[in-house]
Amino acid sequence: MWIFRCNILSFLLLSVGPYSTFALQDVTTELFGAENYGTVAAFGDFYADKQTDMFIIRGQSELVIFLADSKTPYFKPKVNLTKDNFPGETVLTSVVPGDYDGDSQMDVLLTAQLRKSAMTTVFIFWGNNQTLDMSGYLMLNKTFTDQPLIMDFNGDMIPDIFGVTNSIPPFTEVCTLTKRSPKWEKVLSFPTAMRKPHSNAFIDLNKDLTADLFLTTEGPKFETWISKDGNFTREEVMPMEPPAKFVGQSSFADFDGDGYQDHLLPVCLDANCQRSAIYLAKFDSKEWVPVLLDFQQRETIWSFDLVKPSSPLTLHFGDYNLDGFPDALVVLHNTSGSGRQAFLLENVPCNNASCHSVGRMFHILWDQADLGAIQNAVMATFFDIYEDGILDMLVLSQAEGKSDLIIHALKNNYEADAYFVKVMVLSGLCFNDCPEDVKPFGVNQPGPYVMYTTTDSNGNLKNASAGQLSQSAHFSLQLPYTVLGLGRSANFLDHLFVGIPRQSGETEIRIKEWTAVIPNSQLIVIPFPHNQPRSWSAKLYLTPSNSVLLTAIALIGVCVFILVIIGILHWQEKKADDREKRQEAHRFHFDAM
Repeated sequence: MWIFRCNILSFLLLSVGPYSTFALQDVTTELFGAENYGTVAAFGDFYADKQTDMFIIRGQSELVIFLADSKTPYFKPKVNLTKDNFPGETVLTSVVPGDYDGDSQMDVLLTAQLRKSAMTTVFIFWGNNQTLDMSGYLMLNKTFTDQPLIMDFNGDMIPDIFGVTNSIPPFTEVCTLTKRSPKWEKVLSFPTAMRKPHSNAFIDLNKDLTADLFLTTEGPKFETWISKDGNFTREEVMPMEPPAKFVGQSSFADFDGDGYQDHLLPVCLDANCQRSAIYLAKFDSKEWVPVLLDFQQRETIWSFDLVKPSSPLTLHFGDYNLDGFPDALVVLHNTSGSGRQAFLLENVPCNNASCHSVGRMFHILWDQADLGAIQNAVMATFFDIYEDGILDMLVLSQAEGKSDLIIHALKNNYEADAYFVKVMVLSGLCFNDCPEDVKPFGVNQPGPYVMYTTTDSNGNLKNASAGQLSQSAHFSLQLPYTVLGLGRSANFLDHLFVGIPRQSGETEIRIKEWTAVIPNSQLIVIPFPHNQPRSWSAKLYLTPSNSVLLTAIALIGVCVFILVIIGILHWQEKKADDREKRQEAHRFHFDAM
């Protein structure tokens, strides 16, 4: 089903672009009021109202779900899991919302450490009509050596739990929850020792729109397991060895806009991390390419901080300026002092020989006053606060004397003739026949892959791609949807492709194509039934931009002006008719005499 498919006027309104500026505005009080503390752990539409809610950990023992609201403060704490809901001495380490039992309602998975154990325990609280069953939670009967990766291992569009368990010897296992009962299966063809903290990912690596498996192992080394006929086969398609000994978390993004996911890795070039870099590796290359080497701001040198395993270094990606190339947020520390600050890394054309093969590089925006005003930053990520397709920022900082982090919200006031498409892929487990009349919009689903191809204003082919919820551990903070920038082209998207994981033994790729998608729109894809892509449906919602308002005002002004001219001409014509009638009447009078 398409909404506004034939609304040509809306498309024409989008074709007008205003000026281009970028500024940040602190809207923390507007969003949270006095409740802006805790660790932002995950995002998801818990209330199924097409608005993204926040999952926040407080005191390492309490989970608070902040529901999006239309009145200030726009995020209100509504659902609480306190330490009384868990066994004694439970330390919460992460949150992963999802539909783990296949009833199209959002459940909440939490990882924790019990009684100061090094092993990770998993709890699942079951969703029931936009609430959580506080008493009937499930605690898995096995523990993990690290936080697990949430992925769809068997292609049934129900999230599974993947990781190394506490068995002797340790095995890589996946846990599926059939009828809320855990079922364990040993996977992968040989044992793999995972790096801790790991940055495993469930992401398409070979551009077939089917999610593959990427593993970070001890060494450090990397393994790639490509999905073939629904089964994972190990292939050496990316460099096994990292470019440096001291590495952060691996991340994936279509950095250069070629439709392939690129492997990006922050590293320290020495043991004290006085020199840092970000490297990129492409799917079909064994070469690491530096895309950021310059960390010097005037006389000050900034660098990564890799010494905190509880908060590993992660690049959080998002296209803040909608130019079609993903940018990043990262926290750096001053090598000559103790300051820590969040910085925006802008994806710009390459200007040196080292990144020539990629054609793009990162440039640090040093002079962002609102980011610089937040001292002792710990984490920074993108978030679409107002659901308008423009990515805003959340920054977490450590306040002196307080155990919980402070949350800062920065609105992105970017104004430019640039457009986007926002895509959310649902589980497709039901459509109009969901149990208890549930609306399955927004239940977090790992594994879907989105790619578009179109033509820009110069006639050049342009594309971009992204995976949905490809990573889940160690505060990856990925959004339950993808926002792809379109640049300054307001044309309809020529092709939009959506792919989902497939089951073991399936030879056909599960992929659907849509054409002529309106820019500045949100597309909610319902892949039902899973193995019949031709039957998949989509709902499209148009997101008006400022250019729409300006153009509408101009259009109304022109219409009013034309109506005034028509009124004046009509009045003059009527006046001339009245004069002519009087003259006719006067001539008739004299003729009668």
